[in-house]
Amino acid sequence: MRICLACFAAVLITASAASAQMIGGSYTVEGANMNGSPYAGTAEIALTAENCEIFWTTGTTTSSGICMVGENVFVAGYELGGKVGLVIYRVLPDGVLDGSWTIAGQPGAGYEVLVPR
Repeated sequence: MRICLACFAAVLITASAASAQMIGGSYTVEGANMNGSPYAGTAEIALTAENCEIFWTTGTTTSSGICMVGENVFVAGYELGGKVGLVIYRVLPDGVLDGSWTIAGQPGAGYEVLVPR
């Protein structure tokens, strides 16, 4: 039984590592602000052995943050205009990241989709 559990754990770790490698790269961004106004741009996700970083450019606005990859979830904390933000994406089978975001001190949430380029 221990051998089977160890094999199962190894498969899960390998699957998570494979998912993480698939997430790194360039994305097209489409989203809606908290007030419903649309925005578009690009995002870059950089994965290294030590960490995960994400960089957004939407119009003249740039932002960057740190991120974590789970089995079907991608989460990033970021700084925008001196405030802390959080975005949570579902990782879809086609590699699209579908998520919601918020910023400290602001009511509501925005919506954002990252499509691999």
